[in-house]
Amino acid sequence: MSPTTRRTALVTGASRGIGRQTALALARAGFDVAFTARTVHEGEGTVPPRTQREGDRAIPVPGSLDRTAAEVREYGVRALPVPMDLTDLASVRAAARTVLEDWGRVDVLVNNAVLHLPHARVLELELDTFARSLEANVLHQLALVQEVLPHMVENGGGTIVDLWSGSIVNDPPAPPGEGGWGLNYSAAKAAFGRIAGSVNAEYAAAGVRAFNVDPGFVVTEAAAARGGTEQIAAHGVPTVADDAAGRAIVWLATDPDAHRHLGTVVRAGRLVSELGLA
Repeated sequence: MSPTTRRTALVTGASRGIGRQTALALARAGFDVAFTARTVHEGEGTVPPRTQREGDRAIPVPGSLDRTAAEVREYGVRALPVPMDLTDLASVRAAARTVLEDWGRVDVLVNNAVLHLPHARVLELELDTFARSLEANVLHQLALVQEVLPHMVENGGGTIVDLWSGSIVNDPPAPPGEGGWGLNYSAAKAAFGRIAGSVNAEYAAAGVRAFNVDPGFVVTEAAAARGGTEQIAAHGVPTVADDAAGRAIVWLATDPDAHRHLGTVVRAGRLVSELGLA
């Protein structure tokens, strides 16, 4: 990349929470930031209840593409808000193509978006619901990587960051609704967590690095609105600041020494503390 080339990033699911904080961290670091979400305007955002037993209702949450765009631009960089629905494959592919057509490159891709479905107990889990989770949270994430990866290779390299989850390797401490999580979430996250390793095996020689970043237990706006976080904390799960993942991601994308974390799970809170990134 020449000295005059502007660094660009694409962050999915950035209307609120970890995604928004990551977009802002990258903007502070001088990246032009494109970002996606379903919620375009403030006041339109909703999430479903945490568990299936709570019924079917829309819970209002703050955050929007409009708000994130305004905040990113405050750092003197370009902002490109792109509406995207993770459940719609055409929408996912179109979002990537919009950024590549408008800016010509993506140097950093952060796969943060997730389809939030109510956590269901094993005997209550509809197979169609399980399939929706796998489709959106694995297949469509892979489709986004497939859109961006060839351009990274063509441009000499790039960084892909996938937001990992402790539910991949830890059994739930309790049933959903009592401090645990559902199989529809953890199984999809487990499959999603294998993408980075394959990218590294096949494209590290081309300058592309892929990382799994564990943000830890973060009480985001959506998590707070859905409730139940106090039950998770009661099982001894410590909370992590919502901006820790963003700070860690900036370091991974800009510091040559980050290569030593390839093939590992980067614990955002720990990395921020160890390197004094706060």
